[in-house]
Amino acid sequence: MKFSVIIDALPYLLGAAVTTIWVSLLGVLLGQVIGVAVCVARQSGGRAADIAGGVYVSFFRGVPLLIQLLLIYYMLPLIGIDVPPLVASIAALGLASGAYVSEIYRGALNAVPHGQSEAALALGFPGRSIWARILLPQAFRISVPALVNELILLLKASSLISVVGVAELTRTSQTISASNFRPLEIYLAAGLIYLAINGALALFGTLVERRLQQA
Repeated sequence: MKFSVIIDALPYLLGAAVTTIWVSLLGVLLGQVIGVAVCVARQSGGRAADIAGGVYVSFFRGVPLLIQLLLIYYMLPLIGIDVPPLVASIAALGLASGAYVSEIYRGALNAVPHGQSEAALALGFPGRSIWARILLPQAFRISVPALVNELILLLKASSLISVVGVAELTRTSQTISASNFRPLEIYLAAGLIYLAINGALALFGTLVERRLQQA
């Protein structure tokens, strides 16, 4: 074990960790948009929307993320959409996350008393306002622990995008260890960086949850 190897590689690993973080955040943001849209559609969009949303959720929860990533990366050029690996990776992460987020919100909505939406309807609130002002804010508050956990899982899963050439933390670790033939030190450093990032995210989630409970 040579700690000098870790010190020499640390700037490159930290730079790659930044890529890992913002790719994961973009994937989560895309997943939030998709997840909320699918959840609302399934809850209030009729039978066809419910079936379509169910098919989407079943596919992206049932197929491994690596297969989803490769399908998106290789399928888009076949239909005339040529995107760089980074865009395909964010799209794959977002679509996968959206399936889980939609189910998280659906579960949270079940914990919101139905009488609230019924009372809002009786007072003349339009459906959009009921969702935006009553249902989704409460569902978000309930879902915070699960959403933070989803972010942590997605950040760890982002290591899979290395297979399409995105220079995130895992890919950079592979490149450095292949050049200096010191895989133990490099992968140990990468693991500790992942641990530090996920620990910070878990702490952030705990603080947000406590703040929401006090509000």
